[in-house]
Amino acid sequence: MTDCVFCRIADGDLPSRTVYEDDRVLAFLDANPLAEGHTLVVPREHHEVVGEMPDETRDAVFATAGRLTSVVESAVDADATSLGMNNGRAAGQEVPHAHLHVVPRFDGDGVGPLHALEWPRPDLSDDELDAIAERISDDV
Repeated sequence: MTDCVFCRIADGDLPSRTVYEDDRVLAFLDANPLAEGHTLVVPREHHEVVGEMPDETRDAVFATAGRLTSVVESAVDADATSLGMNNGRAAGQEVPHAHLHVVPRFDGDGVGPLHALEWPRPDLSDDELDAIAERISDDV
C-alpha cells in the first residue's frame, strides 16, 4: 500500500532505525517511543490486523519479537519488557498495518502492568465465562 507508512518503511521509501530484517519481518525503533529502545516489529507485507496475516508471517512477527526482547533489554539496560499489539481501531491501533510493540521496562518506571490500564471490567458469572470459552474453543 503506497499510503501506509509501515509499507513505505518496509519498501525503503521512508527512513527508519532498523534493528532487524528478513524476508518476512522488519523491526525498527518507534519514532514516538514510550521508552528508550521501544521497537516495532512489522510484517513486510501489508496486513491490517493479526488475523489477516498468514500463519508463517504471524509466526515470524512473534518469533522476532521474542528474540528481540533480551537484545533490546540489554541494549538499554532494561529490567524487563512489555509486548503489546493494538489489533484494530477500537483497540487503539493508529497505523493500520499490524505491528507488535517491544517496550523496555525499568524497575520503578511507574507504568504498571497491562492490567493496570483503566478497563471497564465486566462482571461475568461462571456460566457466562464457560459459554465464552466454549465459543472460542469451538472456532479455533
